[in-house]
Amino acid sequence: MTNLLNKRVAGIRPPMTREMTRLGNELARAGRSIMSLAQGEPDFDTPKHVREAGKAAIDAGKTRYTDIPGSRELTEAIIRKFERDNGLAFKPSEVTIGVGSKQVLYNALQATVGSGDEVAIAIPAWVSYVEMVRMAEAEPVLMPATAATGFKITPAQLEAAITPRTKWLMLNSPSNPSGAVYTREELQALGAVLARHPHVWFMGDDIYEKIRYLDTPFPTMAAVVPELASRCLTINGVSKTFAMTGWRCGYAAGPAELIRGMNLVQGTSVSHTSSVTQAAAIAALDGPMDFLPPFLAAYRRRRDVVVAAMNGIEGVTCTTPDGAFYVLPNCEKLLGRRTAAGKPIATDMDLCMYFLEEAGVAVVPGAAFGLPGHFRISYAAADAMVEEGMKRLKDGCAKLR
Repeated sequence: MTNLLNKRVAGIRPPMTREMTRLGNELARAGRSIMSLAQGEPDFDTPKHVREAGKAAIDAGKTRYTDIPGSRELTEAIIRKFERDNGLAFKPSEVTIGVGSKQVLYNALQATVGSGDEVAIAIPAWVSYVEMVRMAEAEPVLMPATAATGFKITPAQLEAAITPRTKWLMLNSPSNPSGAVYTREELQALGAVLARHPHVWFMGDDIYEKIRYLDTPFPTMAAVVPELASRCLTINGVSKTFAMTGWRCGYAAGPAELIRGMNLVQGTSVSHTSSVTQAAAIAALDGPMDFLPPFLAAYRRRRDVVVAAMNGIEGVTCTTPDGAFYVLPNCEKLLGRRTAAGKPIATDMDLCMYFLEEAGVAVVPGAAFGLPGHFRISYAAADAMVEEGMKRLKDGCAKLR
């Protein structure tokens, strides 16, 4: 089989978020009690009006092919969303809809980069960014940020990372895995760097836009630095805000030529996202948002529980994130210790496997996001699971020597 797979596929690593979840599920099926805090998936049901729209679409026979970029009805709903929420104006030819925002990101890279190209990525970053760039045969250029800068890159880092081969800056705000949210001023400062390098485009992943604990308006690069809009791709989706992870619907807007290229990639792979999902997404984008404040209140409550618990563990430090539903504690002072059985904990992966196997808690090593010496906790889980998970992590850390 090794000779069958080409080098691009052979070198790809499976997403560690899914792998830790899978390992936890295996232990649970074997009868172990596992607190699953590895996957970024809301524990809430999809809002009722969205579910009803999906059912109605089935009953109305809306089960046929749509256009490759998506149905005109959803395209228009996305245009309304961008205008209403972000102050951005787009034409239908500047919008594309994919099978989740993940596919939209993939389409963009496949359409624009190849061997010899570079993509600058703010680290820590979602596990799939680097692998997507490598699948397109381009080179990821990583810009690491730590708690000292709020897990956000600086303009100086971006300037240093750009070369004549750089095609994109990929940025996720609010961030998975850190929960960091770039301010308007911080985006403007990064935009000033991009303005000096007209060959570099900006890929903004706004999937956690609505999951923020701030009262300030949400900033996105194309709106904050409008002179860069002609080389911005703004990506979003319904998975996180509307608890629609399994429905699979993401979308993006940008210059028509870029969107056309992305649609060509999509047309040769999946054609389009489910027609039923598209109908439900219209209801999500155009419908009431009264479900969101209770969601956010629960996330904030869980976040505070997790942060307090982590900062109560000797050898662990944890900042309070402004968005998403993750925290990224620093565990460097735990590395080098040993378990009660004498097994060494040399890396964050060792620590996470110890948490899983000995404490019964699934979390994700920071190395998977490009930042070793940390681990990610998802608090998109029921309160009882979060609270029990924190107790088990504290007890597990106390047993290290």
